[in-house]
Amino acid sequence: MTETSGAPAPTTRYLCICADDFGMSTGINAAVLDLAAQGKISATSGMVRRSAWLEGAKTLRQVDTARLDVGLHLDLTRPDTPDGFEPGLLGLLARTYSRTVFSPALHADIRDQLSRFEDAMGRAPAFIDGHRHVHQFPVVRDLLVDEITRRYPTSPPWVRYTAPVWRGGPERLKAQVIHALGGARLAALARKHGIPVSRRLLGVYDFSGDTQGYAARLSEWLSECRTGDVLMCHPSAGANLPSDPHGAARLREYAALQRLAFPVQGRLGEVALAPLSQLVQRGELAYA
Repeated sequence: MTETSGAPAPTTRYLCICADDFGMSTGINAAVLDLAAQGKISATSGMVRRSAWLEGAKTLRQVDTARLDVGLHLDLTRPDTPDGFEPGLLGLLARTYSRTVFSPALHADIRDQLSRFEDAMGRAPAFIDGHRHVHQFPVVRDLLVDEITRRYPTSPPWVRYTAPVWRGGPERLKAQVIHALGGARLAALARKHGIPVSRRLLGVYDFSGDTQGYAARLSEWLSECRTGDVLMCHPSAGANLPSDPHGAARLREYAALQRLAFPVQGRLGEVALAPLSQLVQRGELAYA
């Protein structure tokens, strides 16, 4: 007779690795398309008001939707000039938390970005998240959920949730702050309206260190992920904008992500990549 330890059998965990900021620069576009072709990522979110979006979208729309979720990276802190420096986040935070933001203009901006996505991709976004996590801010989340409900009543895109992984280390505070800016309220609002949400958010760090350091972080995130989690990343193959404060970190992330090979074997079982839209279709990610 074979003895058993009584421990649960290891199972496959399905993780979404999402490359943010598609459309910000040609270098970011090149990295995303390359990683998607190699099967290193399973989602990317596009910035439809940035200079490299339209040209990049021509290629992006040809990628198999069964392998890559393409979503809208809601962008509410755009630079005043093309490829210029982004304004600080405090102004938008103050206006949304005090509810003094001009809602009609904000709603029009959300509608416009969704329309630009649809026009360029020929389809609705598979999901929606926010550049600098703005999609969860007060007022923004209400208008966004209203627009999703109106625009996609039968098959809404999933929305990225910012629940952190409760772990130690210097990134813990940053992850907590991000989630505190409205994550729980966005998730509750989405659930109320039947909009699927992802589970936890991995990939939060301070953009410091070298390629080996980022690779070590990747290994940690992969070891602790659960099905339905999103690991956000910000790769670039080069040609970064002078105004991009994370240009060097993007190169390091790209180098480390290229070395991944899925499925990854771990203590809790293997980790496989999956577009979260597939989990939604299978009923495995209804309301996280």
